[in-house]
Amino acid sequence: MQAAICLRFTPEAAKTVGLKIATAEEPFMSAPDEEKLLETKTGWKQNPEAVRMDIIKVATEEFALNGLSGARVNEIAAKTKTSKRMIYYYFGDKDGLYQQVLVEAYREVREGEGELDLEHLAPLAALKKLVEFTFDHHRRNPDFIRLVMIENIHHGDYMKHAPLIQALNQPVIERLERIYARGLEEKLFREGITALELHWQISALSFFNVSNQTTFSLSFGKRLFTKTGQAALKQQVVHMVLRFVLRPEWIEQSLETKIRA
Repeated sequence: MQAAICLRFTPEAAKTVGLKIATAEEPFMSAPDEEKLLETKTGWKQNPEAVRMDIIKVATEEFALNGLSGARVNEIAAKTKTSKRMIYYYFGDKDGLYQQVLVEAYREVREGEGELDLEHLAPLAALKKLVEFTFDHHRRNPDFIRLVMIENIHHGDYMKHAPLIQALNQPVIERLERIYARGLEEKLFREGITALELHWQISALSFFNVSNQTTFSLSFGKRLFTKTGQAALKQQVVHMVLRFVLRPEWIEQSLETKIRA
């Protein structure tokens, strides 16, 4: 059996042979780096979900800004209290991280819809509230719009392998079905509209407002994207959707009066 050999070097001897050793004056890692590493390890052990969501938040911004191919895991790690190795521990690889970013983006908007408590509102008021929420959510979350655009560029390849996204999205259709059914029962809504078509209309009007803001502004000016312009557009989108579903005899009546009823 071979005996283990332990070599000891003084700092001067180590420099002679080209080795670096840690000393009090010149440690391997600076004090701030040591503190960051300790904070990362402590945070991961004490609150792993918080670390995971911090990674998701930063990754959302990176993917939305640079796309799937342009985003760098090293950059994401540098902006979080973690490491590249920890990111791979949580998400497997870059594709897995991107897919989870998509899941969380859709989860956020659907959970927001679920908190609106639409079941206790009259059908027209419920539809108005849902349209307003969608318009405001998309306007305040441009990263969500960019992620959806990026996924469309990739032909939905990552959504195809994330059945959770389909499950997350289904409740909005079911919610609209219930609102529409109640409107039909009250003879307020016209027949022949599906909840899926209605969701498409709401999404299209709210999505374009963000997705094409830059090119639209360059072509026609920024007037519609000021605070006043956005408030006017929001009201117009609400009225467009409500007029789309209303029976003809209700269209000429005051929408605001009927909504408050």
